[in-house]
Amino acid sequence: MALLVIVRHGQSVWNQKNLFTGWADVALTHLGEQEAQHSGMVLKPYHFDFAFTSVLKRAINTLEIMQQEMKTHLPVIKSEA
Repeated sequence: MALLVIVRHGQSVWNQKNLFTGWADVALTHLGEQEAQHSGMVLKPYHFDFAFTSVLKRAINTLEIMQQEMKTHLPVIKSEA
């Protein structure tokens, strides 16, 4: 059976300031990094064939941290959409 998992990026610097981020390419906060690590821990028991991410660093960094926690390296498809 196929499984689709959607994960939002961890807290960004602008999220922390309650600002709308949109396409501004802002980094994760320390809390955002911890959230990504926790997401990886929760999803570690599952097998994934590939991952999708936006081209923004907060999304890419979230995925990288999750993969480190999951001890996997998935093929990644990046999109601006």
